[in-house]
Amino acid sequence: MAGAGWQTESNDQGPQGEGARRPSLWQAFLPLVVLAGLLALSVRLFADDSSYGPNQIALVLAAVVAALIGRANGLRWASMQEAIVSGISVAMPAVLILLAVGALIGAWILSGTVPAMVYWGLDLLHPRVFYLAGAVICAMASLATGSSWTTAGTLGVGLIGISQGLGLNPAITAGAVISGAYFGDKLSPLSDTTNLASAVAGTELFTHIRHMLWTTVPSFALALVLYGILGWSGATGSDAGSLAAMRETLAQHFDVSLWAFLPPAVVLYLALRRRPALPTILAGAFLGVVVALVRQPDLVVALAGDGELHRGLALVKGAWTALATGFVATTGDGPVDELLSRGGMASMLNTVWLILTALSFGAIMEHTGLLRRLVELILRAARGTGSLIASVVGTTVLANAITSDQFMAIVVPGRMFREEFRRRGLKARNLSRTIEDAGTLTSPLIPWNTCGAYMAATLGVATASYWPYCFLALINPVVAIVYGWRQIALPRYAEGEDPKALDQDL
Repeated sequence: MAGAGWQTESNDQGPQGEGARRPSLWQAFLPLVVLAGLLALSVRLFADDSSYGPNQIALVLAAVVAALIGRANGLRWASMQEAIVSGISVAMPAVLILLAVGALIGAWILSGTVPAMVYWGLDLLHPRVFYLAGAVICAMASLATGSSWTTAGTLGVGLIGISQGLGLNPAITAGAVISGAYFGDKLSPLSDTTNLASAVAGTELFTHIRHMLWTTVPSFALALVLYGILGWSGATGSDAGSLAAMRETLAQHFDVSLWAFLPPAVVLYLALRRRPALPTILAGAFLGVVVALVRQPDLVVALAGDGELHRGLALVKGAWTALATGFVATTGDGPVDELLSRGGMASMLNTVWLILTALSFGAIMEHTGLLRRLVELILRAARGTGSLIASVVGTTVLANAITSDQFMAIVVPGRMFREEFRRRGLKARNLSRTIEDAGTLTSPLIPWNTCGAYMAATLGVATASYWPYCFLALINPVVAIVYGWRQIALPRYAEGEDPKALDQDL
């Protein structure tokens, strides 16, 4: 993922730890029914504005229902509040990264980095192969850095801008960016989620990665075919005159020289050196400010918007504005101004609000034992190997939706199914692969999950718009289930092997 810290232990203090009653099945379903109903009503009443407050209220009300059930079963409010704080604290690194990316976007528009990406991308990337090329470019970057978030926040932002300049569909572009970014993230030994999944299941890291190739490579290949078809069969994009006019506007108002690529080059270097994500992104943001001050100070002064200020103070105010509230383009070209008026930490605050409310709901569901009750129901239905794999996929997707956190969606199923896989003689690598197939990849499909909220805010495309085009995330879990039912690439422990030992290739 983004390099945020992860932990294999979570708060296991549940109802039984306080002598509380075990929740019933209807109690476990009630908060989900309430949440689904409120979210549907939110969309009905507020349409596209539902993510700007109404959905957050829906999550809070659903959390209240879960808390009331926990209280009725004997839990103390103090322990539930502690669980909420603990649940939110796990995602604080992701929240800080989100704010840093907002600052980075504002700074990189001010420095000319994003305009330069769009300027040269319009010249180099042909509309017919754009979606496919975008997915491949992001896959390579994410594989090298181990970070889907960094890839989307840098290359992804540029590709979205290029697609709009070419007259292509930004939702398809976002789907291609996310597919490529998560393909590389999933298979990179530098990725947090890859290391976490192997650790939780008890699989050696590179054994885990090699085993994921069975499901991930065919899924990504099929996704690339679909992006290729969409590119070749879709509209050819803007006419040559429109593209030339946009490139001329960008070159007239921004520095699109190679200097503009210095900030992303430094970010890529730091990511490859495995530096922490937060300082890496902040370094990219502040370097963008420096490039802007050196290469186009007049633009910085113009952003300050205060003609009475001393030029030195105006430079400070303009740079400060880009980091805090983002860049506002005034080129006179409507499409260019719309494309480049964005960024700033403030632009991420609504997403932070969504993450905090979603994690509060997930923490209450886990602490009250309601989530465990739902998972137990799924486990009872898993009789054969195929149904067991399908159960892991279903549980992982459910955990992504309920806990709103990608890491928890890996940890919870990993802990709960580990003994069952051992009992059935299935090697741990099968479990680690499956929770990545369903956990890592489906997280950006859920609007209130930290990953879904991040991608929507960073790329500027609503989750509901891009998810139909996240082909890798849609295909890979299905491939995992098919492999389970057809008994494909599901190695078992040989006689005499210790299922509790670390699973690794000899």
